[in-house]
Amino acid sequence: MNRFANSTEAPEFDAPQIVRRTRRRRTAGIAAVAAALILGGGGTALATSVVGGDAEPTASSTATQNDATTMLYGTPGGVIIPIDFGGWNIDSAKTYMQKTQTKVGTVTKKAVKGCKPTSVIGVSPHAPKTVQNGDTVNFTVCAG
Repeated sequence: MNRFANSTEAPEFDAPQIVRRTRRRRTAGIAAVAAALILGGGGTALATSVVGGDAEPTASSTATQNDATTMLYGTPGGVIIPIDFGGWNIDSAKTYMQKTQTKVGTVTKKAVKGCKPTSVIGVSPHAPKTVQNGDTVNFTVCAG
């Protein structure tokens, strides 16, 4: 029996290469899921799920500082985050306002052609004014 013990060569494994390949595949998978969520409109969900749910929202790349639907939210840490409410449903905007600990003021309906009913078409105060915790924000929504 002992004459066969050393007769076959043990296979060699390149452990660092296996680890690199696994990390590369995992990174590619995470990037693919993130791209799908961003393209599908779940970018905010991705941002809050990655950090743990208590994170501030990511800045919208399409938001401009003079947009009538952009609210500049000043965090307690001193960071100013632009939040573009343009096209949001008013119920979603109210729910999001609870996360920022700001109050919803008056909701005014305005008739505008080509907009979805109950979608946000304006906020007050809007950029360049900054909103802090406890401040009141007024909304203008599309009447239909």
